[in-house]
Amino acid sequence: MNKIAIVGCGWFGLPLAKQLVSDGYQVAGTKTTAQGCDELSQYGITAYQLNLSQLNDEVIEQESERLSSLFEADALIVNIPPGLRRGESQYLNHIERLKNLIGNRQYQRVIFISTTGVYPSTDKDMNEADAQSYDDKSKILLEAESYFAAMENACIIRFSGLIGPKRHPGKFFAGRQDIAGGNVAVNLVHLDDCIQAVSVIFAATAKGKKLASIYNLAAPKHPTRAEFYRQAALHLSLDEPEFNQQIMPSKTIIGDLICQQLGFNYIHPDPVSMLDAC
Repeated sequence: MNKIAIVGCGWFGLPLAKQLVSDGYQVAGTKTTAQGCDELSQYGITAYQLNLSQLNDEVIEQESERLSSLFEADALIVNIPPGLRRGESQYLNHIERLKNLIGNRQYQRVIFISTTGVYPSTDKDMNEADAQSYDDKSKILLEAESYFAAMENACIIRFSGLIGPKRHPGKFFAGRQDIAGGNVAVNLVHLDDCIQAVSVIFAATAKGKKLASIYNLAAPKHPTRAEFYRQAALHLSLDEPEFNQQIMPSKTIIGDLICQQLGFNYIHPDPVSMLDAC
């Protein structure tokens, strides 16, 4: 397995691509703008401009020819942010267009980046089998997963809340008062661990190890929202948030299956310790 294609070289995809280049892989990646492609080229990444929001049925065949060398890879990583929290509604359309571009190609490994937003907020530990279509957003997320789960050698990685460079959580609740749900468990994962997880999956693939079809990624420690966000605000020298006594359902994402099966170890097992790496 030498050539890896990454669709979506943004906040996660670009650092991942750079690490894979450092690991000796030939990496091709996509950005939505020509300027973004220039940035990829600077890091030894073969760049392709791809903006799925601008595609339609009339140009799919033309774009398939232009992008054929991108998709002629040994492994494929799909990392398209859903944007559902921002009110975007074209996620499934983008996924369908991408699938049309990929066509019937087969890969030694397909990795689809998803989210733990597929788990409902109920008072229990959430393992990979506990996903539910409990609202409109989770229904969309699970449908997107299904497009790639049907591909041979597919592996879905569900990220918990992402933090890392330029994503410090200290401002999220800083200075706010009367916040409900201080009891809720925090489910976070650091960028470093997300990158390492993909590398571990590729290493396991190269060794012929059997992988699960889905892995959660979540730091093993789960402080409460009140504990964590007070520490996060103080880390930036901001005013601490104040939480009220209202109790809310508290799900806990369990991300140890990848550890048990593939020997993965979290670089940042405690969300509080992640703050110094943001």
